[in-house]
Amino acid sequence: MKNLFAVPFLLLLNGVFSDLSAQKQSQLIPQEKCATMIRLNQKFKNDPAFKARFNQQLDRFNKTVQDRTAKLLVGGSAGARPQAAYTIPVIFHVVLANQSLVTDAQIMAQLDVLNKDYSGSNSDTSNVPSYFKPLIGNSGIQFCLAQRSPSGDITTGIERITTTQTSFTNSNDGVKHIGTGGVDMWNGDKYFNVWICPLTNKLLGYATFPNDGAPLEQGVVIDYRSLPGSTDKDYLQYNGGKTLTHETGHYFNLYHIWGDDNGACTGSDFVDDTPNQADATTGCYSGIKTDNCTPTGNGIMYENYMDYSFDPCLVLFTKGQAVRMQTALLTNRLSLTTSDGCTPVALKTLDAQLKTIDAPVNRICASSFIPQVTIRNMGLQTLSSLTIKTVIDNGGPVTYAWTGTLASLATSSVTLNAVTITAGIHQVKIFVTAPNAGTDQNNANDTLTTTVQYFDPVSTISEGFEGNTFPPQAWDIINPDKGITWERTTTAAKTGNASAVIRNADYTNLFEKDDLRLPEVNLSNVDSAFFTFQVAASVYSDINTVGNNWDTLEVLVSKDCGVTYTSLYKKWDSSLITTLAPRLDAFVPAASEWRKDSINLTGFINQGKIMLVFRNTTGNENNIYLDDINIRTITINPNLKKTGFLVTPNPVKNNVAVQFYPNPVGLKSIQLFNFFGQKIAETNISGTGSTLYNFDVTRYPAGVYIVRAVFADGVIVKKIIKE
Repeated sequence: MKNLFAVPFLLLLNGVFSDLSAQKQSQLIPQEKCATMIRLNQKFKNDPAFKARFNQQLDRFNKTVQDRTAKLLVGGSAGARPQAAYTIPVIFHVVLANQSLVTDAQIMAQLDVLNKDYSGSNSDTSNVPSYFKPLIGNSGIQFCLAQRSPSGDITTGIERITTTQTSFTNSNDGVKHIGTGGVDMWNGDKYFNVWICPLTNKLLGYATFPNDGAPLEQGVVIDYRSLPGSTDKDYLQYNGGKTLTHETGHYFNLYHIWGDDNGACTGSDFVDDTPNQADATTGCYSGIKTDNCTPTGNGIMYENYMDYSFDPCLVLFTKGQAVRMQTALLTNRLSLTTSDGCTPVALKTLDAQLKTIDAPVNRICASSFIPQVTIRNMGLQTLSSLTIKTVIDNGGPVTYAWTGTLASLATSSVTLNAVTITAGIHQVKIFVTAPNAGTDQNNANDTLTTTVQYFDPVSTISEGFEGNTFPPQAWDIINPDKGITWERTTTAAKTGNASAVIRNADYTNLFEKDDLRLPEVNLSNVDSAFFTFQVAASVYSDINTVGNNWDTLEVLVSKDCGVTYTSLYKKWDSSLITTLAPRLDAFVPAASEWRKDSINLTGFINQGKIMLVFRNTTGNENNIYLDDINIRTITINPNLKKTGFLVTPNPVKNNVAVQFYPNPVGLKSIQLFNFFGQKIAETNISGTGSTLYNFDVTRYPAGVYIVRAVFADGVIVKKIIKE
């Protein structure tokens, strides 16, 4: 839109970054094709401080663009100096339940569209009206399929991930994380990441702006039906590959051509040579189209890639947009220009690679384990033999001699010899050597290490996180996205000085799951067991908000060392929180804002070892704290278990206890008689009663006494002696 730098900056913020609640909600789902601004505004809502930082950076960036524009666009938009050429590697992550929905040919066609659009060499520039032709820009940015992975492996630039998820949403970036059915990004400093998946609500895609505070989510997400050649009837107007062109524009700091101001004509896309525009274009126009923001002249530029016109009508970036994108590349994403991602991997003649350690992972539950690895032949020569060694904590190697037939670039899963460890945390190093009884010509990919812990099971747990080590001994944490997770804090505690916390107030990766796993427990030879803990939790949103994404705390149990889990406890929103009023700052509980919760574990007695897990699923609401975690067991007197009725001690001096096992049914009263048959004490019972009753016999003389338990259908008598 015009007059970028003449518009007061606060006015731009009010126009471009207004809360989406001010928009026409009835049109949000059916009309929005790009969720980039929706995503950004949600981040602003969740973190006002981030919004302030983002806008400051945007202000500085706009001034940099202004300077470069003056240098590159000689005489304004009428002419332009040649743009420098930069080629950046792209990795396509195809995340689908049915991989046949997207072919490699479609991805190659998409890459071709992207390169032509970004160089201004697309043949459909012939559709640009004569009055806009002088504005056609060349960004100088080109894209190549990655030929090497971040670890140096050969790749086609297309990574296929078969998922169980039927669709993904922009609200949680789930497609970008393996823990939510997607796949983690490749190094964003070296690769342009593009995720291809099914999106909800007929969204076509969304992208991340530079400096948007999400380093593990940088890139573009597009719906698979937007690819060239898609035949889905609901996407026939959007199957020309222009969605990726549009979203990549956001990735290089372009904004929607209408400024996202809901038709107010006060917003901006921060580019001088795009006409002011009221709102997004729907459909495919020809000739001059005017609106209330540009009511005269050549009208609006509905042909611009940053509009919402149908794909056949999107045909150009302007020179101003080209300068802005190249400035973003050189300012915010400069490392992409020096990436070796497009450099082919030169194969050696003899090169064996240890590709992955597949087992053990994190924790084992026995002192002996069998490592499993994947090897890959990165050499030109077929691999027929290999020595694989496992070393624990720099000790002596356990050697496995592999033989087989492994063609160049092929992989094979290998189960190694068993290894024994002691209780504790250990480093496991596995390496390959002597391929085909020769010398490996590339040692850089021979060795991998992992950490594994093993501790004997315990019978009880009492943990208040008072020690400085976190997680405590024999505990561990599973943090799939390697982001915010459980930690120790001394800012709040139910008792003592410390507790465990997960800071959901700062956790913007919605629906990520983080596990705090307890030591294995063996509940044997006891009669009952209870798991108790103190919890404190709050929310950011009003608790009555409908359809909100709430933080969830769950307690799970595993009987197979964490392979599978069963849920024992699951709470969110009003069932989880311990304070009713929403907290707009990070929640730190007062002493009164804790609650003790309990879970009966009696059903797991004598069932073998179990592992209990606290699982947080973040809704980016507020912090959750845990303290005073205990597993308490109760053992019943064997004589009581045998007879069901016990009076102790006998003889007695002061107090006598009358016990029942299990809880007595139909008990009416307990009576105490002296030797002469006189009733000297009685406790009447109504309802279900208890398992324990006490009598004080201190004031009675020494002698023989009778205790009578009177039931609805009979009487039980016990004789005691008072000393």
